[in-house]
Amino acid sequence: MANDYRKITLDGLWDNNPALVQLLGLCPLLAVTGTVVNAMGLGLASTIVLMGSNLSISMFRKFIPESVRLPIFVMIIASFVTCIELLMQAFTYELYTILGIFIPLIVTNCAIMGRADAFAIKNPVGASLLDGAMMGLGFTLVLMVLGGMREILGLGTLFSDMQLLFGPSAESWKIIILDDYVGFLFAILPPGAFVGMGLLIAVKNIIDKRLEQRRKAPAAPSEPTGESRRVRVTGNIS
Repeated sequence: MANDYRKITLDGLWDNNPALVQLLGLCPLLAVTGTVVNAMGLGLASTIVLMGSNLSISMFRKFIPESVRLPIFVMIIASFVTCIELLMQAFTYELYTILGIFIPLIVTNCAIMGRADAFAIKNPVGASLLDGAMMGLGFTLVLMVLGGMREILGLGTLFSDMQLLFGPSAESWKIIILDDYVGFLFAILPPGAFVGMGLLIAVKNIIDKRLEQRRKAPAAPSEPTGESRRVRVTGNIS
């Protein structure tokens, strides 16, 4: 069981990351990652929906008929998305208006529907909850890294407007990387998101290739110890 949980964790964070490997949910990923706070807001919302839908579907998997499985998945996911919308409207309204249509569109996120159909419906509650958490965390981390890259290149700052998610006390979190920076508009436009995402995928592929080469590399032969060496002696010994 521990090995299964370890595999689920590695799949979500790296081996089968929904953004870098499955390439699912790229529309919101590329659209709202202009800053870290936008990326984090969407990532947390997606993670909560993933965990809630996986948990619910796993709990009732024995009672879900095969013929209406997908409509039931959509209803469950939509219910959690509605709850997230109401919470964001109540506590992070400005961020909610910035993210706009991409919060309701979580309902159609292929990553969430895919985990429900491929994992939650077939596995127990604990494993399904962990799968939702790790897939969501892996998705959120990619969002934040891409958002950080674009914010630094586009605005010259990092963690700006974090008060939209964490309240007034987070205003001081803003880091100015480049003073008097005029900005790089390409980085915060959709083409910059595509380029940044391509770079992240390329870096992951390079790391995976090197790890695979290291695993396949033959072990270096060990030097024989002094006790096991045989010495050939020629000539006469007086």
